[in-house]
Amino acid sequence: MNHLVERLLRAFAAIPESAIALLARFAIAAVFWKSGQTKVEGFAVDLVEGNFQFGWPHLSPNAIALFREEYKLPLLPPEWAAPMAALAEHVLPLLLLVGLATRLSAAGLLAMTAVIQLLVYPGAWPTHGTWAALLLWLMARGPGAFSLDHWLDARRHA
Repeated sequence: MNHLVERLLRAFAAIPESAIALLARFAIAAVFWKSGQTKVEGFAVDLVEGNFQFGWPHLSPNAIALFREEYKLPLLPPEWAAPMAALAEHVLPLLLLVGLATRLSAAGLLAMTAVIQLLVYPGAWPTHGTWAALLLWLMARGPGAFSLDHWLDARRHA
C-alpha cells in the first residue's frame, strides 16, 4: 500500500506547473470575460457556445441599472463603476489568456473579487475563495512557460 501511495505522490508532483498555470489562466479568464460580456452590447465572443458578434462594443443600459440597483457600490457612482468593470472584465482576462502582465492582471482581478465579496455578494465566499486561490497562485507562481511573459523574459535574458 505504501508503494502505491508513493507512486501516486510522485505522479502528482510531476504535474507540470506550466500546465496548472495555463488551466488557471483560462479558467479564471473565462469567469470574468463572461461577466464582462453581460455588460456590453455590439460585441460578443463566446468560444464555447460559438457566439460571435463583431462590432463596436458599447455599455449596456442594463449594466448601469445593475450597478445602481443590485451592486450599490458605496464609493463609485454606477455611471463610472459599470464601464470600469466592463473594461477590466475584458482587458484583464485577455491579458491572462496570452500570459502578458499576468501577475498584475491577476492582482487586478483579485481586487475586483475582493470588492465583489466584501461589498456585493458576501455570502458567495466559496465561489470567490476559489477565484482568489487561482489568482493568488498566478500572482505567486506566474503564468508558466506557455505565456508571453515567459517568452519576453527568455528574450530579455538571452
